[in-house]
Amino acid sequence: MLDQLIRQKNMTKADIVTEISEQTGIEKVQVQVTVEAFMKSVRNSLSRGDNVYLRGFGSFVVKKRAKKTGRNISKNTTIIIPAHYIPAFKPSKSFVKAVKDKVKVD
Repeated sequence: MLDQLIRQKNMTKADIVTEISEQTGIEKVQVQVTVEAFMKSVRNSLSRGDNVYLRGFGSFVVKKRAKKTGRNISKNTTIIIPAHYIPAFKPSKSFVKAVKDKVKVD
């Protein structure tokens, strides 16, 4: 039961900052500035249409979604959703393997 509760915990940006600070000995404020700068850099790159590749971790990529038909159920009408781009993350093979090896299915 406790093991299941531990696995369901989500990690927040604050948790990441704390963990990096503890592992490196760098002050939390400096780590937070660095983490926020990293996130801003990735966001800016993707918004320009550029992909971000981090060897051994994964890739932040821009994916194109095709035009599709949707439904507005409140008005019972069909709408056309235009083609658009979305950000996506594709983990590296080693990342996927590490998760598969460590996270077990109940």
